[in-house]
Amino acid sequence: MSGPASGDQNFARVIILGSGPAGLSAAIYAARAGLNPIVIQGMQPGGQLTITTEVENYPGFREAIQGPWLMEQMQAQAEHVGTRMVWDTIVDVDLSRRPFRLIADGGVTYTCDALIIATGAQARWLGAEGEAALSGKGVSACATCDGFFYRGREVCVIGGGNTAVEEALYLTNHSPSVTLIHRRDTLRAEKMLQDRLLAHPGIHVLWNKAVARFVGGGPGGALSGVALIDTVNGRISHHPTQGAFVAIGHKPATALFAGKMPLDEDQYLQVRPGTSLTAIPGVFAAGDVADKVYRQAVTAAGMGCMAALDAERFLQMNGGS
Repeated sequence: MSGPASGDQNFARVIILGSGPAGLSAAIYAARAGLNPIVIQGMQPGGQLTITTEVENYPGFREAIQGPWLMEQMQAQAEHVGTRMVWDTIVDVDLSRRPFRLIADGGVTYTCDALIIATGAQARWLGAEGEAALSGKGVSACATCDGFFYRGREVCVIGGGNTAVEEALYLTNHSPSVTLIHRRDTLRAEKMLQDRLLAHPGIHVLWNKAVARFVGGGPGGALSGVALIDTVNGRISHHPTQGAFVAIGHKPATALFAGKMPLDEDQYLQVRPGTSLTAIPGVFAAGDVADKVYRQAVTAAGMGCMAALDAERFLQMNGGS
């Protein structure tokens, strides 16, 4: 089925929801294929990298780069090859037939023959005092992203599930002392991971402790420790640390698609393994909205490339003007 006439400014052969690494990489590939994509930027243009300071693990840069700068460059590249950026927020979608319909909060309707969903995910935060103020100054939600900055320092991980245990084990590559802080007396992580963590000489577990406050006062106003409350007796204690990694899970931005396409038990979009294909022909997913394992900018960018190539093949086989 072909879409509206090309004169319709709110129609595109490909619309991409989200403007992080996945969305912008998809846009670059789709634009270079002559598909003239529209990127609808959403609530957080540029994605999570716009609130990330130094990035050392994105290929191609010898020195650390700034997250917002990287996203500015990706957007400029996407626009240069023919992407149209739209600052809008989609509040409803109709994916029952093509062209797909997307309704913005101001009532504007966008239509497309292929849709790439790259709305991302956000880390779940504790909401404790000092957490937001010290984010990037000792408080992080991604050990893989930021652990290298704390090499040789004492760090802690907050949580008790698979993510927390995996991050604690990962941090032992950089830190001589890693403390896992968990509000209960048993972990929720898989037994194999628990056994690895409890047997590791570089990891210490503080049971029945919850973070009441992140404490500043370190060099340059950085984190110096965490105030802990005992969940059994209510006593307050102080744990000195130079890096605190909150690992209580991520929340994918999929509320818009609930009841309209399959989500897994953690509310991530489901894709066919090794592809970006969802259960709806012509709808593709890329980046953290579908990836709960890696969650890196470089893997999101790779998935964006996959989604654009999959969308191009779909349009070649199914038409769309």
